[in-house]
Amino acid sequence: MTKTVTIYHTNDIHSGFATWPRIVSYIKRHRHPLMRYVDLGDHADRANPLTEATYGKGNIELLNEAGVDFAVPGNNEGVTFSKQMLYEMYEHASFQVLAANLIDQQTGTYPHWIKPYWIDEMEGGIRIGYIGYTASMIHFYEQLGWDVAFSIERLRQLAQQVAAKTDALVLLSHLGLPRDEQIAAEITEIDVIIGAHTHHALPYGKRISGKLIAQAGKHGQYLGKLSLEFAEGSHKFLSAEEELLDPRNFDEDPGARTLLQSLQTKAQAALSAPAAVLTRKLEVKWFEHSAGPQALCDELSAWCGAELGMLNAGVLLESLPEGPVTYGDLHRICPHPINPCIVELTGGELTETIERAQTDDIVQLQLKGFGFRGKVLGTMVYTGIDVKPEGIFVCGKPIVAEHIYRLATLDMYTFGFLFPKIAEAKKKTYLLPEFLRDILLDMLKKWH
Repeated sequence: MTKTVTIYHTNDIHSGFATWPRIVSYIKRHRHPLMRYVDLGDHADRANPLTEATYGKGNIELLNEAGVDFAVPGNNEGVTFSKQMLYEMYEHASFQVLAANLIDQQTGTYPHWIKPYWIDEMEGGIRIGYIGYTASMIHFYEQLGWDVAFSIERLRQLAQQVAAKTDALVLLSHLGLPRDEQIAAEITEIDVIIGAHTHHALPYGKRISGKLIAQAGKHGQYLGKLSLEFAEGSHKFLSAEEELLDPRNFDEDPGARTLLQSLQTKAQAALSAPAAVLTRKLEVKWFEHSAGPQALCDELSAWCGAELGMLNAGVLLESLPEGPVTYGDLHRICPHPINPCIVELTGGELTETIERAQTDDIVQLQLKGFGFRGKVLGTMVYTGIDVKPEGIFVCGKPIVAEHIYRLATLDMYTFGFLFPKIAEAKKKTYLLPEFLRDILLDMLKKWH
């Protein structure tokens, strides 16, 4: 005889609520004493007006109403909100937040709403331990006053401590699949990993060293269903099986739909407040020079205290007419959770970056990810840099290959393949929590 514990899980919703009422309906209809629902983080995304207007509190309301039992903060919660905003968000949570590596630098302790782990004693005496871990994006979190360092040895010690008190140990991870695979291979005490961050859809999970790793894609495209089998009398953990369910096959939950609509209405009202008044049109063109992107690049450079700046015209989604501008307008034309940053490059590295920026591979790129929520990158716009047939000029002088230049730009360029020399730069300074649209607002207030 065996007993089955069912754990439903979501991850990386990113405020994509198209299937949310259907997911909630299924969870509510299948609630029973040996069932839990967990969310693995990045439920919030400030590209969505609901999240932006409520500073993430709306997402917490949705999770509360869905009856989530445990949740891990993702990097979208951790680094796109200030520390104060994060405290205010999770103080409204009716579920337990788990994150063993989210420590307040000022106090050296966990916030009162976080636990590193939780031992869940279920009906009949089965004890399941949950350990939470968030993305270890140290350079971003430390700017906001958080310590999110990851250590495989520290996790091993915590796993040994919790496993000694439980029948099964589940890691709730927003670390990404490669790190989850490492953990599965190296930490024997962890039985199952429910993952996130890398947006993998694993239809039946992935097994590493006999351990099951589950992950349910992104944007609510799937609801994960994890089944844990235990021996009836001894509660010995026997096996784990994973299945991804398609929410499009579910009915909608009226309560979730009503709450979602109510939050959207409140968000629309909040974002209709006036932010600035334009005395002339702000023109935005993606594939040729226009005043809007140029003014934003100039403002970014000044805000960062740098003589040089660069950004793609596509970060502004549309022009603004003369007249009042609301916070909703700002969010609509610049929805990205992108932060300013300062990068130091040699003249040679800057030249290579500029040359790559002129290629169709970059200009025509319909980028998805890295914080970009636009349609296409568009032409590169510069401050203090002139690209002429006879060469590249910096502040009116020919670029010097060995010279070190400070460049004001966007954090999304420091990730991955876009501009390798920026990604590889040894000195990068991220300026948080301000978003690019905060700088856009400063610019619009001066737009005459």
